[in-house]
Amino acid sequence: MGAQARKFLFPSTYRTALPSRRAPRARLLTGTSPRYRPVSQPGGPASAPAFGRPMEAWRLRLRLAPGAANGSRAARGSRGGIGIGVGVAIGIGPGRSMGGWRDMPAEALEEQYSPSRWSPRLGTDAVIQAHLAATAAGTQRARDGAQTSLHVPYGDGEGEKLDIYFPMEPSGTFPVLVYIHGGYWQCLSKEESGFMVPPLVSQGVAVVAVGYDIAPKGRMDTMVLQVRRSLAFLVEQYPGIRGIYLCGHSAGAHLAAMVLSTDWMEYGVVLDIKGAVLVSGVYDLEPILHTYVNDVLNMSWEVAQRNSPMLYIAPPGPAAAACEVLVAVAQHDSPEFRRQSQEYGQALRAAGWSVSLLDLAGMDHFDIIEKLSEDSYVLTQVILNMISRA
Repeated sequence: MGAQARKFLFPSTYRTALPSRRAPRARLLTGTSPRYRPVSQPGGPASAPAFGRPMEAWRLRLRLAPGAANGSRAARGSRGGIGIGVGVAIGIGPGRSMGGWRDMPAEALEEQYSPSRWSPRLGTDAVIQAHLAATAAGTQRARDGAQTSLHVPYGDGEGEKLDIYFPMEPSGTFPVLVYIHGGYWQCLSKEESGFMVPPLVSQGVAVVAVGYDIAPKGRMDTMVLQVRRSLAFLVEQYPGIRGIYLCGHSAGAHLAAMVLSTDWMEYGVVLDIKGAVLVSGVYDLEPILHTYVNDVLNMSWEVAQRNSPMLYIAPPGPAAAACEVLVAVAQHDSPEFRRQSQEYGQALRAAGWSVSLLDLAGMDHFDIIEKLSEDSYVLTQVILNMISRA
């Protein structure tokens, strides 16, 4: 692990002072920095409810296998399967409306965007070590037990490769779950991104783990472009795909959300994206500019603006009309992560997307995605049911 990655992963070991290239405090507190433009459709971010007002309970009717375990209180056992409504309100605490991060002291804002500080089960560094170990071990198990095509190039760049895990009993066509890893755009890789494979391939679903050039080599514009190009490559090279389902975690949820805003005519393909599962994501990048996370990303305000999914929400086109979007968040994500999930979900729904929300009790920013390795985990069951209904 490189020094830059280690500094990001274990900030408590390295942080001594706030980096000098961060935006001046006066600019941050007085609101003289440029404001993002409002989303044009009614009910978007400009009219989002204040902190603490519950999100409307949008419901996604599911039938889970009998006895499915659940990380939230939504599921109840029953003989013929479990019917649950996904659409739990996110309570994010009182006191701030959207954009309230601008009034936070720099140290408080950094804490809000340091996910490892919010886990109640392990210390700051230990929870990241556990996450790295769990995802790496899970990926190795998946590679040992599945039919794979690893390191498939979708472009000429060193990081432009895919790991493809095929169903155990592939038919002529099959659905594909495309997983986009997190790591704050500067850590992790597809090498730790196959941990959720076994429960999916056993049910006839192929899994594709996307590699992309992380910072500092990769810039935000490049990463977004690479992920979009990887999907265009998939549909061109694998005509047996029957529907694409996106899943992204943290920074990967941001990249998956950017995929939803893509004009695929520019890529010469038609994508049948039937579903998207966005887990503990960041959808407005402007707050990131004022934290240590941007030390390696080195985003300008303009770059953050054009790569913020919150600012590029349009009504779903004909190809996306049937796409289901699930925005998932952990109970022990920070209030800022929870706010971003709430407001992005609301803006999507206001634009006409089919959106549901899942607030997972007892989970933190890391185990909310790690547990996709378990067949009985509620989020695993949500994904399988989303695919089976298509």
